[in-house]
Amino acid sequence: MKDYILIAEDDNDINHMLSELLGSQGYQTQSAFSGTEALLYIEREAPAAVVLDLMLPGMAGEELLAHIKDADKETAVIVASAKDDVRTRVALLRAGADDYVVKPFDTEELLARLEAVLRRNGQGRSRGSAENKLVYKDIVMEPDFFCVKVSGQEIALTRHEYLILELLMRNPGKVFTKSNIYESVWNEEYFGEDNAVNVHISNIRQKLAKANSEETYIQTVWGIGFKMK
Repeated sequence: MKDYILIAEDDNDINHMLSELLGSQGYQTQSAFSGTEALLYIEREAPAAVVLDLMLPGMAGEELLAHIKDADKETAVIVASAKDDVRTRVALLRAGADDYVVKPFDTEELLARLEAVLRRNGQGRSRGSAENKLVYKDIVMEPDFFCVKVSGQEIALTRHEYLILELLMRNPGKVFTKSNIYESVWNEEYFGEDNAVNVHISNIRQKLAKANSEETYIQTVWGIGFKMK
């Protein structure tokens, strides 16, 4: 299986940040700072995916995208660009891009989108066994594969949303305080003023409701915290 992610980005700070981010998630990465350099890596060995900037020296991202798809149609491409107009996004998706994120992007969203395009292109990480699946009502979670389905419909969660839902699903019926959740998911001490947990719980509820509006999954235990209902 293809085993590296190519980062085609001429901004040194962004390239370095993406390399560290993906490396922390277990991905092997290769950095390219121009379109021509990226093409050399692609011709040598097709990557599993490319995080592609458009404003590249040597060869523009749009041209490089065509070369990537000519070399191997299974290579997933996520365009990461400051261009946010609909016409540009539509044109790139029609040209073969698998997804598009607008700079400045949320790193958790980028990771979730990368996992999704790798799965669609058959380059995702190995699926866990059936024993590793978590099931609650009509939610099926595959922790080894960063995948969540509700009533058979896959939903996209950010990394923190996923980890919160996984924590709750692994302990159905157990009430977790905001402090429990924050320290487990963010690995930082909770000082009681951060609203991150409430915001993420709200986002999870909204995404679950879009897939199945008739079911309630996460219950608020007033004055204490949250649990799976």
